[in-house]
Amino acid sequence: MRHIIAMLLQNEAGALARVASMFSARGYNIESLTVAATHDPGISRLTMVTIGDDEVIAQIIKQSRKSIDVLEIADLTSRDHLESELLVVKVAATSKNASAIERFTELGFGIVLDASGNTRTLQFTGRGSHISAILAELAAMTHILEMARSGTAALELGQSLLASSELTAQA
Repeated sequence: MRHIIAMLLQNEAGALARVASMFSARGYNIESLTVAATHDPGISRLTMVTIGDDEVIAQIIKQSRKSIDVLEIADLTSRDHLESELLVVKVAATSKNASAIERFTELGFGIVLDASGNTRTLQFTGRGSHISAILAELAAMTHILEMARSGTAALELGQSLLASSELTAQA
């Protein structure tokens, strides 16, 4: 099963490596990883997507809570949450397909970042499934030259355990 793990951790050297090693030590691939400082520069928010057995993921989360680096951790998978990815993609544009690419971008709620010569650089945001669908449509329409995909960023809806920890950490 796909799991979205969100955590707050100390923003210091080696913290990310120690957390990631708990997953890799058990043979779990991290499919997506995003991490950045929060409004408190001493705390980072990490969002990780992995595929795994519910019981083993719960055990890894329990083990992660014991780490001095981890302030809070939660599996958002079964909670109400929002998730989003960023895709920046460069595609080949010809006189025959350029307007179709730009129209598709508009309809897909994307943005044309650059229209230079025979390329278009586009930006899309949305759930991972939306981004995958966008890529499939673009591949059917034109040649994808280059792309960068951010990975999943996720937040629990409403007042969450993680948000409470952030507020507590501020005080």
